[in-house]
Amino acid sequence: MPDSMPAEPGPIDPQRYPLPAPSPAVTLYDDGGIAWNRVSPKLAHTRLIVALVVNLVLMVALAVVAVLWWRWAWIGVGLFALGAVFELWLIPRQVRAITWAELGDEVVIRQGRLLRSLVAIPYGRLQYVDLTSGPLLRHYGLATLTMNTASPMSSGEIPGMPLEQAEALRERLMRRAEAERAGL
Repeated sequence: MPDSMPAEPGPIDPQRYPLPAPSPAVTLYDDGGIAWNRVSPKLAHTRLIVALVVNLVLMVALAVVAVLWWRWAWIGVGLFALGAVFELWLIPRQVRAITWAELGDEVVIRQGRLLRSLVAIPYGRLQYVDLTSGPLLRHYGLATLTMNTASPMSSGEIPGMPLEQAEALRERLMRRAEAERAGL
């Protein structure tokens, strides 16, 4: 073995190279002391309007078929009516389950009651942040904030945010993303 081989690197000195403070533990079911933000309850109104209009159109179409051609289509009308009642129960619960939090080094989005999902998006990976608001969301003063990274698996969206809050969050996220990428 030649004498010119470099020595094995030693342990990193924590005094010289301190590690960043860890973010609080984020879990799928426990709040973990994190201040989770909820989306606007008005999002439930927009989703209910869309769901009920779609159900109503399909029920009317099936009722016409039942009256003119095939009486068994009334079963479909009844099933769509049951589906509409189920959506009246389900959609407000789904909206209440959408939460998000800004942590020291990432944004975390949690959704779902039965099928839970947790997405953590590091600030340094953010490439751009979009705001969208269709006619119904705009009527209620809401927007959807979409955070995009190079990987579609780590992108995420927060639907139903009040427009002013979404615009402010977008600006904060873009500033933090630029600072992270610059290594500040």
